Amino acid sequence: MTSDAYQRGKAKAEATNPGIEETLRDRYDDLLPGFSKTMMEVPFGHYYTRGVLDDKTRYLTTVAALTALGGQTAPQLKVHIRNALRSGATKYEVAEVINQMALYGGFPAMINALNAAIEVFEAEETSDD
Repeated sequence: MTSDAYQRGKAKAEATNPGIEETLRDRYDDLLPGFSKTMMEVPFGHYYTRGVLDDKTRYLTTVAALTALGGQTAPQLKVHIRNALRSGATKYEVAEVINQMALYGGFPAMINALNAAIEVFEAEETSDD
């Protein structure tokens, strides 16, 4: 049986990350059974669908937090930068949010995040061709 939060989360996740549940299931569910479903239900179903913030703002705040946490978050940061772009943020808005985090996470964290953003921007530009 699936919950309403799972259904909302799956729809939200698929809107910006087609195939994400299957990717998570293939990668993690052997070690952590149900992990992919939990990711759809909890972060996406309970947090990303709250409705108070629009998607662009929510993803930009996530980019900010992951930037401040530092370089170990690069894989997740790239996903959320892509989500922010697909939700209407410009690359300049993403870069500015990352730049602001130099004050909170330090310049090395900001530079690492900016490098991740450049990789995403280049990949997105290539996919648009």
